[in-house]
Order: sequence, then structure tokens, then C-alpha cells
Amino acid sequence: MKKNIVLFILFILPIVAYLFFATGINSFMTLPVLTKNVNELDNWKSLNDEKVVLKDKITILGFGGNFILNQKGTYFNLNQKIYDKNKAFKDFQFVTIMPLGSETQVEELVSKLKALNTVDNWHFVFATPGEIQKYYLSLKIKEAIQTDLSAKKVFIIDKKLNLRGRKAKTFVGSNKDDYKEGYDAASPSDLYNEMADDVKVILAEYRLALKRNNSKRQI
Repeated sequence: MKKNIVLFILFILPIVAYLFFATGINSFMTLPVLTKNVNELDNWKSLNDEKVVLKDKITILGFGGNFILNQKGTYFNLNQKIYDKNKAFKDFQFVTIMPLGSETQVEELVSKLKALNTVDNWHFVFATPGEIQKYYLSLKIKEAIQTDLSAKKVFIIDKKLNLRGRKAKTFVGSNKDDYKEGYDAASPSDLYNEMADDVKVILAEYRLALKRNNSKRQI
């Protein structure tokens, strides 16, 4: 009897666990579209004078506001828990929208982020207060932007310019209202748990699509 239990634990249980997680990812772990056709960035000035676009990129979009240096801890958390873990993915980027006039603050923040790791795919773009407010409203976010033009949350934009997130009970086994249009950048638990999971889902979605396209070409 004991021998059978040991054999079950060693051989059968790992296979069952693998099948559960493998089928789980494909069957219910999809990230719904909350807002379609998000606007592009209107050729806004970037910190390095490069053209920053959202289309064909998986973007973590944020709004830094007038006092971004007051949020250094938040950006360090984003760097370590989300950016650094996914920066190797070719089409993954961070874009933070900033008010014109905050360039010096951003340069200081970027220098501190570079001390942690490379931030080549983290872009800062600058716009007028009116342009920032208009753009934020176009996302159709329930939570209003702050008076200093910052947002508490960051958002996932997919390659087709859709805002992605969670609707009620998106995931199997959930007993709560899982509606989530953004992720609290100041909350390590929110970043480490829900956002990290959702970024994995969206990246897996595109990896799967890429594999399918490659298979079709080979056929």
C-alpha cells in the first residue's frame, strides 16, 4: 500500500499537475479587452528624441505627473517586479506619459533606474496638461487622473491598441469581482501577484500566436 502511494506521488501526481496547469492556461487564462482602439501618442517628444509608438508593442502605460521623483519607490517596484522580468521579450515596452517641463526630473529618475538595470525599452514622452487629460479620458478609465496629472495605476495595452484587463470572474475559481482596468503601481502585492500574472498571460498569448504562424509557414 505504501509503495503504491509513493509511486503515485513520484510519477502520477506531477503529470496530473502538469496537465492541470497546461490546460488551464489555454482554456481560461485570457485577458479581456476593456477599451478598443487606444490612440497613438501623436508624435509627442520623448526623452531621447526617438519616435515612440504603441502599435505592434505590448505596452505598460503609465502617467507620471508633475512630481515623479516623489514616487521613486513606486518606479523601483515597477522596474524590479515587472520591467526587469519581461524586458527580454522583443516587443515589450514601458511608456510613461509626462507633462512638458518635467524632463529634468525624468532624467534623474532614469539615472537611478539605470543603476538597477538597463532601461532601453522604458520610454518617457512629454505632452501638455490638456493633451494628457484628453488622452487619459480616451482610455475610458473609471478612476480619474490625479490633479498633478499622475495616475495611481498602470495599464496594459496590447499590440492592436486595446486596453486589456480583467472583467468580473475572469479566472476560474474566483469568488470576487475581478474587474481590473489597471494595476496599483504603489502596491507591491498588486504588482507581484495580479499584474505579474496578467503580463505573463498576454506574453504567452503572443508567443502562442507566433508559434502558430511559424507552423503555418512550415506547412
